[in-house]
Formats: sequence, structure tokens, C-alpha cells
Amino acid sequence: VQLVESGGGLVQAGGSLRLSCSASGSTRTINVMGWYRQAPGKERELVARIFTGGTSTNYADSVKGRFTISRDYSKNTLYLQMNSLKPEDTAVYYCYAGGIYLHSWGQGTQVTVSS
Repeated sequence: VQLVESGGGLVQAGGSLRLSCSASGSTRTINVMGWYRQAPGKERELVARIFTGGTSTNYADSVKGRFTISRDYSKNTLYLQMNSLKPEDTAVYYCYAGGIYLHSWGQGTQVTVSS
């Protein structure tokens, strides 16, 4: 599975961005998709994930109520709607797809939130 992110950029605190992740290849093998982020000097952390076939989602405590993950199966695309952005949300955001024999990552997209 190949993943390509888009939608990152520079935004002021309080603003919004929507990230997209287009998946191609053996997308039927995907059991879960998610967004991770990595800030300079910090470890990569889970932001949100969504399980295939249902509505089960998980969010990091730091983004609950501000970010929404969704998936369009007809377009093989994962989204992350980010509202009320804070400077501490600044990071490279990575798309992830996982399955029984699958672990794929996108190349990452930079999100910068200015104060």
C-alpha cells in the first residue's frame, strides 16, 4: 500500500487545516488507518486512528474535541480535520495504514501553527 499525504501548511493559532492521505495498492488489506505526528526532538506519537468497516476511532487526549478523523472508502482517502489549532500542534504529520502483514507510512506533511 502506498500513501501520499497532502494539506499541510502554515496557519495561525485558532485556525483550521484538513489533511488528506490517498491510499493505493492493496487497500483491501488495510485494517486500520491513522495519523501520527513528530515534532522536532520528540518521538512520533499517535494523533488519531480509525478501524476499517466500522466507526471505531481513537484520539490522543491532546486533540480530542478539536480533530476529527474520517475515511472515504470510495476514494481510498483518509482525512484529518484539525480545528482550533495550537502552536504545540506543530509537527510533521504522517499517514499510517496497518493490517495483518501490512505496515505502511506516508512521506509526511509539515503543519506549522504560529502564535
